[in-house]
Amino acid sequence: MAEFYKGHGLGNDYVVLELDALPFDLTPPAVRLVCDRHTGVGSDGILGRTGPTAADFGLRIFNPDGTEAEKSGNGLRIFAAYLLERGEASVGVPFSVETPGGIVGMTVVGAMGGGVLMVEAEMGTASFRSTDVGLAGDEREVDNEALELEAGDAVLINTVSIGNPHCVVFMDELDVEDLRRRAPQISTHPAFARGSNVQFAVPAEPGAVEAWVWERGAGETRASGSSACAVAAAAVRRGMVTERNVEVRMPGGSLHVEVRDDFALLLRGPVEGVYRGTLGDGMVARLRELSWG
Repeated sequence: MAEFYKGHGLGNDYVVLELDALPFDLTPPAVRLVCDRHTGVGSDGILGRTGPTAADFGLRIFNPDGTEAEKSGNGLRIFAAYLLERGEASVGVPFSVETPGGIVGMTVVGAMGGGVLMVEAEMGTASFRSTDVGLAGDEREVDNEALELEAGDAVLINTVSIGNPHCVVFMDELDVEDLRRRAPQISTHPAFARGSNVQFAVPAEPGAVEAWVWERGAGETRASGSSACAVAAAAVRRGMVTERNVEVRMPGGSLHVEVRDDFALLLRGPVEGVYRGTLGDGMVARLRELSWG
């Protein structure tokens, strides 16, 4: 049997699997099948629980294209809801999760009603250095630097690393069709050694920013926790907002990010468990075949 848990944070959904208990290997083709919304469970990614080495829990994060991500703010909060349901975490009691992007301190703050939980995650300290996001050229802080795209087009970028790479582009307004054209070019731009998550952002108020997100390995996303952190950090750094408790408004809803003086980031937002399930025998057989590949 292969049991799973599914949850979402502002419409960004993940499937949680216990990697040690799976009757198949989670190869990239297997990840793509599980995430497929027509022939699989359907999700924006997979959270694979592993044995920890330096934290209370361990986690691998898989994008729907089969690649792995270093960190995910929404994914981590969904994982917290999963642990709470299993009785392995308690409301108000901090715990830690080891990810490829670093150890994250977490707390399930409480229930908001209707099955929705409020969860906080210490997402690490933002870096604005080019080398930390794998951007080509000499080491530097990237502040509205021009990045050339196709057909002579260009955007002004601000890079942020939170253990995973982000590229924030501040705009006067959000034109979704234009963003859908530009974002994939930025995300896979050869200047980024590991690719990049992309955020187009518009300052809205002294403590609020509107944002649209394109995730590396996933594409257009209704909301993203690490992207919200990158947008908030860049907005504070560049003086786009004057408050350090920043509301980041995305198509799926708002997340709140506290940007501390040293640019350590505390992410706060809702998460909801959707359902538990068991993969069918035929699905498991197909996943086993993909494991051999």
